[in-house]
Amino acid sequence: MSYNLLKGKRGIIFGALDENSIAWKTAERVHEEGGTFVLTNAPIAMRMGQIRTLAEQTGSEIIPADATNEEDLNNLVTKSMEILGGKLDFVLHSIGMSVNVRKGRAYTDEKYDFTTKGWDVSALSFHKVMQSLYKEDAMNEWGSIIALTYMAAQRVFPDYNDMADNKAYLESVARSFGYFYGKEKKVRVNTISQSPTPTTAGQGVKGFGGFISYAEKMSPLGNATAADCADYTISLFSDLTKKVTMQNLFHDGGFSNTGVSQEVIEKFS
Repeated sequence: MSYNLLKGKRGIIFGALDENSIAWKTAERVHEEGGTFVLTNAPIAMRMGQIRTLAEQTGSEIIPADATNEEDLNNLVTKSMEILGGKLDFVLHSIGMSVNVRKGRAYTDEKYDFTTKGWDVSALSFHKVMQSLYKEDAMNEWGSIIALTYMAAQRVFPDYNDMADNKAYLESVARSFGYFYGKEKKVRVNTISQSPTPTTAGQGVKGFGGFISYAEKMSPLGNATAADCADYTISLFSDLTKKVTMQNLFHDGGFSNTGVSQEVIEKFS
């Protein structure tokens, strides 16, 4: 069901890889709600995914960009405004990658070159994106910038590895940049802490099936899907949430406030 919540609004969506991606689902929902946008991903990710299919479905253009490269980001911001015909109203940062996880390195045996690369892609890139937007004065007043995170930033999930540190840094960037962006430009910056979701990237984490199963048993409302997250993101892009900023918003069916559930008690009784 469409409510025209984003009619006339323009933005950039990072990280749509395939139809399992939260960014992909969000792009579809933005299109349904009347928004227009540019799609972007790193060139290597574009070769792996089906972003061109999404672009055709939504009538969008694609601008390849390495989110760790300031020149790429400046070009992305400038060209997006040219293509869309003005300043932006929303941006979704849906990017995450750990080389240590990919290479099977334990948290207690990190290769720090891998750690630095993962931090740059997953966390510092959010600052770089916002700095490019800020310096170009690319956001309209009451615009909304969202990044996706996970509860491992607050609690230990052993196999989530150094991605937990990356997400903690990402959330801090949202608060700090959100202060300046709100004070000076009236732009909102928030993170969504989503349930474990079977995206292509998420399934690369060891024991991910266990994450999902446990969270489902712990959450009073059950896990939030990628489509659910897209709906929530739309609400945060819309004018209905104009005074929400610098928040880490849990979108996890109640998992984050549940100490133990009856299902888990029964499992171990």
